[in-house]
Formats: sequence, C-alpha cells, structure tokens
Amino acid sequence: MSVGKSGRIVLEVEPELKKRLYSTLALENKTLKEWFILTANDHIRSHQQPSIFEPLKRGPQQ
Repeated sequence: MSVGKSGRIVLEVEPELKKRLYSTLALENKTLKEWFILTANDHIRSHQQPSIFEPLKRGPQQ
C-alpha cells in the first residue's frame, strides 16, 4: 500500500456500496469527508491508551 505525504486518501469500493453510502450520508446531511473524519477520529481514540496526565473524572459528590 502506498502512503504519500499529501492529505488525500484514495480508495476503490464497489459501486453499489458507494451508492448506498452516499444515500445514507445524504439522509444525515453529512458529506463523505465529514463522516470519514468523525469515524476515523473515533476509531483512533478507541485504540489509544489513556494518558496518565489526564484529570480523573469524578462522579457526583457525596
């Protein structure tokens, strides 16, 4: 797989998948770019280890 330094991502999918994806995104009023960025960021976050420097989240005070 070739990975260049530009910000472009190019991939080839089946025409029917492309059609269904664009239809679904249109119903959600999202562009493919918006959807991809949201999905990619979620995927990256789900695979990152938590930082030891992040503040602890506390529940309601008792």
